[in-house]
Amino acid sequence: MALYNLLLFTLVLIIYIVTICGNCLIIILIYYSKTLHSPMYFFLSQLSISDIMLTTDIVPNMLDIVLDERTPISFSGCITQYYVFSTTETFECFLLTVMSYDRYLAICSPLHYTSIMKQTLCIQLVLAPWIFSCSLTFFSTLEICQLEFCGPNVIDYFFCDFNPLVELSCSDTSRIEMEVILLCVPGLLFPFLVIVISYTYIVLTILKISSFSGRLKSFSTCSSHLTVVFIFYGTLAAAYMIPKKGQSQTISKMMSLLYTVFTPFINPFIYSLRNKDIKDSLKMLYVNKRLFKQNL
Repeated sequence: MALYNLLLFTLVLIIYIVTICGNCLIIILIYYSKTLHSPMYFFLSQLSISDIMLTTDIVPNMLDIVLDERTPISFSGCITQYYVFSTTETFECFLLTVMSYDRYLAICSPLHYTSIMKQTLCIQLVLAPWIFSCSLTFFSTLEICQLEFCGPNVIDYFFCDFNPLVELSCSDTSRIEMEVILLCVPGLLFPFLVIVISYTYIVLTILKISSFSGRLKSFSTCSSHLTVVFIFYGTLAAAYMIPKKGQSQTISKMMSLLYTVFTPFINPFIYSLRNKDIKDSLKMLYVNKRLFKQNL
């Protein structure tokens, strides 16, 4: 095994372990800490669940491929991996939109926030993205299943993404490529526009606050979410919008690592390092653990 493969395997394995542990820790903190029982942290726990699903769908098989480049994957396994990957990515688009709406209500309509963002609505705002995501990706997955694969059956990629699968087909793929572009409108473009509009109103509202400390405090409540939005859409744009012509396969693979490995890895750090409530809950968990050990 080449030194490059060994280093990449070790790096991805460490990132995967930290990703799972970090996101699980956030879920546990939100579940057990009463100070984190609010809509914003409920949505954050759903984001962590989605990140765990995404990395678990991609990384274990990716590690196997890094060790042995001829690692086989069945057609059904490849389709399943593509469906789970597409669904979780689409869900995160919708969830980040829901989180931006939550921040919009909290900053622009603080007096009506608690009366609007009730537990029932929060659950509905999570279930709806899952339903939409599963439905949207089902159509593209169904179209891929109907393609004919009569040529080479080797995917020179870390996982079963749309472009590598389509490139292997010997069928006319113009129809499915057009359908996927159209599906990106409700699944990717529309959520992004809603986020932009929400933050436009948020910024305008913050600018109306007279004191600098008040503006800073209001902006700090949505800075973590805004950072995650920039990273999420930035990595997607870098992976799919940069022209592939003249781009080496190695660079293309590295770009795929951005949104499948790097984004779920960095999200817990963004919300934990920039969020006082989570840091306080983490300290409280540590103190309670020490007290429990002392009482044994």
